Amino acid sequence: MGRTYFGTDGIRGRANGKTLTASLAMKVGMAAGQHFLRGDHRHRVVIGKDTRLSGYMMENALVAGFTSVGMDVIMTGPLPTPAVALLAREMRADLGVMISASHNPFGDNGIKLFGPDGFKLSDEDEAQIEKLLGEEQTLAEGADIGRARRIEDARGRYIHAVKQSLPNDVRLDGLKIVVDCAHGAAYQVAPTAIWELGATVIAMGVEPDGLNINDGVGSTSLDAVKARVVAEGADLGIALDGDADRLIVIDEQGEAVDGDQIMALIGSRLAEQGQLKGGGVVATVMSNLGLERFLDARGLSLVRAKVGDRYVLEAMKAGGYNVGGEQSGHMILLDHATTGDGTVAALQVLAALVQSGKPASELLHLFDPVPQLLKNVRYDGGDPLAADSVQAVISEAERELSGKGRLVIRKSGTEPLVRVMAEGDDGAQVEAVVDRICDAVKAAA
Repeated sequence: MGRTYFGTDGIRGRANGKTLTASLAMKVGMAAGQHFLRGDHRHRVVIGKDTRLSGYMMENALVAGFTSVGMDVIMTGPLPTPAVALLAREMRADLGVMISASHNPFGDNGIKLFGPDGFKLSDEDEAQIEKLLGEEQTLAEGADIGRARRIEDARGRYIHAVKQSLPNDVRLDGLKIVVDCAHGAAYQVAPTAIWELGATVIAMGVEPDGLNINDGVGSTSLDAVKARVVAEGADLGIALDGDADRLIVIDEQGEAVDGDQIMALIGSRLAEQGQLKGGGVVATVMSNLGLERFLDARGLSLVRAKVGDRYVLEAMKAGGYNVGGEQSGHMILLDHATTGDGTVAALQVLAALVQSGKPASELLHLFDPVPQLLKNVRYDGGDPLAADSVQAVISEAERELSGKGRLVIRKSGTEPLVRVMAEGDDGAQVEAVVDRICDAVKAAA
């Protein structure tokens, strides 16, 4: 059975749109609960959410679904995605669920599922849940119906875990840090954790009202945090997304630092300390060629996975790597978390800032990115990439960039878009190549 509901990061869509409704959420709870009813113990699931208005609706529907098949539910309230993964593992739960659409606008929402080990579900598990969604579920009766309770110390547990990722001899005293939480799931935990470690924290994006998540703030809307860092004379800015599994850093000059530079910093420093596993870093096909050249010059490898942090994680586990991520800011540090964690990654950057004594603009500019251009082409149906005319243009572009750059063309996993990316040492050549391919895709769409 195909992936009708699950994309590269769980189920996502417009709340109460064509797909993502309370009815579907209840069915997901029933199907996922049924799939994980294994063994004779009392089964439980941890459910967290971000700050979207529709989170209330989705949470209640999921609770109904899980309890109806006999699974107990623990609700955490607003909490980052990595915190839900952590609590699912620490509380010996059979499953963890995060209700979030990450960096998307408030009108969207989504459902991410984690197994008892704190890792996102495999394709096989998701396929089984998809299959169960189309079937009638066996309902629990009497005393076997699940119970639901809300725990109040979930934030404190996560803050404690996050702080443990920082070496005991590192303090953040004297640092002034702007922390932009995107009015999202980390609006309390991220500023608190960094403040408890000694920094002066200027918090923004910490007044969620259900409608303002990612609205003009956060890792995908950087103008506000850039301006605040400069205005406050801060040492660093930290921009998280709605569910806080993504990080973009702002240096003291107000310049953005993407995931590629962050991976270069964390990976190279761990290598110097003899703590980098796998002999390199895992990124995606979208990471800049400059990162690959930087690592190669230090005898480190760059392994490229498909776009999506789940695929980065799969490659990390398969190859024994402990550092991976995406250019967009997902940072997976397996020594400290089982999924992307923006706050944990931010603390590694802050530790490097303290230990190096360098300003962020110097510390975080480890390589010059080669010119890279990404354009999206929307299509109505079919597969424009299968057209002979498009394939001919792509083949010509690959020959032109051979040895001087890269070309990555893929269909979006969530929208009817073809993404065309090229990079190389000649910016004009890169732009010309991308435009030719986009024109061919448009003509074939």
